[in-house]
Amino acid sequence: MKAEIQALLQSALDALVADGELPADAAVSVPVSRTRDESHGDFATSVAMQLAKPARRKPRAIAEALVARLPQDPRVEAVEIAGPGFVNVRLSRAARLGVIETVLEQGPDYGRSALGAGRRVQVEFVSANPTGPLHVGHGRGAAYGAAVASLLAAAGFEVQREYYVNDAGRQMNILAASVWLRYLERCGARLAFPVNGYKGEYVREIAEALFAEEGDAWAVSSDEAFADVPADEPAGGDKEEHIDGLIERARTLLGDNRYRYVFELGLNRILDDIREDLREFGVEYDVWYSERTLADRGLVNQAIERLREAGHIYEQDGALWFRSTEFGDEKDRVVQRDNGQTTYFASDIAYHMDKLDRGFERVIDVWGADHHGYVPRVKAALQAMGEDPARLDVLLVQFAILYRGGERVQMSTRSGSFVTLRELREEVGEDAARFFYVMRAASQHLDFDLDLAKSQSSDNPVYYIQYAHARVASVMRQLAEKGLAHDPAHGAAQAHRLESTQESALIGQLARFPELIEDAATAAEPHQIAHFLRELAQNFHAWYNAEQFLVEDAALRDARLNLCLAVQQVIRNGLGLLGVSAPEAM
Repeated sequence: MKAEIQALLQSALDALVADGELPADAAVSVPVSRTRDESHGDFATSVAMQLAKPARRKPRAIAEALVARLPQDPRVEAVEIAGPGFVNVRLSRAARLGVIETVLEQGPDYGRSALGAGRRVQVEFVSANPTGPLHVGHGRGAAYGAAVASLLAAAGFEVQREYYVNDAGRQMNILAASVWLRYLERCGARLAFPVNGYKGEYVREIAEALFAEEGDAWAVSSDEAFADVPADEPAGGDKEEHIDGLIERARTLLGDNRYRYVFELGLNRILDDIREDLREFGVEYDVWYSERTLADRGLVNQAIERLREAGHIYEQDGALWFRSTEFGDEKDRVVQRDNGQTTYFASDIAYHMDKLDRGFERVIDVWGADHHGYVPRVKAALQAMGEDPARLDVLLVQFAILYRGGERVQMSTRSGSFVTLRELREEVGEDAARFFYVMRAASQHLDFDLDLAKSQSSDNPVYYIQYAHARVASVMRQLAEKGLAHDPAHGAAQAHRLESTQESALIGQLARFPELIEDAATAAEPHQIAHFLRELAQNFHAWYNAEQFLVEDAALRDARLNLCLAVQQVIRNGLGLLGVSAPEAM
């Protein structure tokens, strides 16, 4: 209804401009919002105050002229001018009640809009290094990114969901070395596993797969494996130099082909696990983008060359540096080391260059909050290339802290002592995980209470909301058991019988749902949907406890069942946007 009221006000404003009562530069888009106080009507606009200066007229005079030009519409009961020039619009009762029929007619499409007008948006999220299983921290990024993408799609944008696979670089080499060392252990070698190696059980499983394929054909002794490798941290050495030495030792002893095989085995086993884990979590991607393809296609060198041509690259000590300080970064950044190897940052520049080159009007990166310092330098690189950095939005997701039995669970990917996303889903269920991850703003830390997520009580928000949906299904089953029928057309004609406080509240909430989707999509705030659903469920449960639905009065019964089914549909639509199911029975 907001769009319809906005169109009415816009037509009145355009008429004033066309007739010369307002200057041509007053042909602005009329802002319309819900009133905070229902006593002021349903919708309000401040356009008269916005136009006062360019029109050189008092805002109240502009408001009066605007109201005088408003076309008659049966959906509008009254239009009032308040304060210095607010225009308040009050809907007729029939218009308010009409939302029930609209919800039932549009069904799963109710709430969707054309706000995005098909503009192309890319959402890249999770993109965890394929060095281990996804843990509960990655889960929040997955649930949040997927919900943001769904909201944008519901608001009319053309959305591409992408996962950036970090399948190149040092971390992957550490994984390969870790698999190799576990393989040597499986072959009987006794060795001190490096502090900086990946210690999770999944590394042993990959090594076991390698042993099953090759036996001990690739085995070497511990002394041979560690020959000339710098000491590790426990022995007074440097853990970084130690693991780098082991990587080079693995390359030497295995040779290029066998080392690449170990590297690919670790990568593919973990990446397949990540794909399956996300798919089971209800998160699907349109594109899995390999970091290695950037170099293969020459995009990294192309990005550096674009920066050089723009005058933002200089050479120092044999390395190439990007003058990122010219764009607000705290220091300049190396894009190519003195040995000719390009940096991870150079790959990131190339990746974002390619994103924009693919024609997305807006690209959204969902990153962990610990990457906040990385945002300015990526935007600086885009600006240096002549791109509009505003086309890149980086949405930062704070940590999810897991609590079991009131105690915090520690997580560390390398040590292996972490709770995986799969374990979380198995413990609390996919629905609770998806909902709990997004019920707070992404900018807020999330304390994930496992005990609450598993409880079947009104304190558990996802259970409470799903129970409202199931209650409607139960009412309809009872209707059939009683041999009664529901006539939706009759219910629509008798909607005026819905007069209780709870019924009015529910109808008002249903009407706000399409506006909420647009607001949540624009702000990238799926928690708005979560809060709305909880309030809707609360009002429904209050109504359910206060009124009988299957009354003898067929007119009232049909009207109430229509409202029941409309509430159920909106709950189902809202939960769907969050990736949560809507059960018929609980």
